[in-house]
Amino acid sequence: MSELWTPHVVVAALVQKEGKFLLVEEHTAEGLRLNQPAGHWERGETLLDAVRRETLEETAHHIEPLALLGCYSTHYPRRDITYLRFAYVCRVAGFDAERTLDHGIVRAVWLTPIELAASPIPHRSPLVMRCVQDHLGGRRFPLDFVAHQ
Repeated sequence: MSELWTPHVVVAALVQKEGKFLLVEEHTAEGLRLNQPAGHWERGETLLDAVRRETLEETAHHIEPLALLGCYSTHYPRRDITYLRFAYVCRVAGFDAERTLDHGIVRAVWLTPIELAASPIPHRSPLVMRCVQDHLGGRRFPLDFVAHQ
């Protein structure tokens, strides 16, 4: 009998405005990292609810998903964790300047793809740049590609 294996399901927002992408600098177990606004899907939420919530908590930006960019998996052997990431193309729908950001988030920052690629702060995972490249390449799936019953 094999050991039970469960991937961690997360969402991520790809928000582009005026040629720049919304990212967060966050403290992780590996040190300061750059990531898209992202986090775990919680019980009782749809994936769309989760990406809205995580982006607001981490950046103080209200967003609206426009399309599914893709579903990605990545494995962290050091911690033996596999993440299944649902990435969404989103637009900014508002900003709450008074909102306190989640614990561990240093700041939200807007970077061009070139600035992101050249950043001295490491990316949280290879999926950060991969999602930007897929976004710039025009990859899109309809929001109803993932159905919730």
